Amino acid sequence: MMIDPSMMRKVMKQLNVEEIKAIEVVIKTPEKNIVIKNPIVQRMKIGGRDAFQVSGQVTEEEAEEMIEVTEEDIKLIMEKTGKSREEVIDALAETEGDIAEAILKLS
Repeated sequence: MMIDPSMMRKVMKQLNVEEIKAIEVVIKTPEKNIVIKNPIVQRMKIGGRDAFQVSGQVTEEEAEEMIEVTEEDIKLIMEKTGKSREEVIDALAETEGDIAEAILKLS
């Protein structure tokens, strides 16, 4: 059964469905990242909340461990070493967020 595209758009508008142009959608979990490439993303308002429907080419990647570094940490290391923000961020990444080790590495 074929649905007329203009009729479909009219129904979607009545249901308050909005199509979002996206290149990639990533769902991050503690164990893995679910990556959806070339997605078709639709946003709906249901019961006062936003609901999303996503379909596309799905792959899974191992989750990267996130290192939490504050702006204050970056500024402190910049002051102590006289290095640029980029150098400090690189050092923190290499030392897995260890501030003391980053300072020693940059000194």
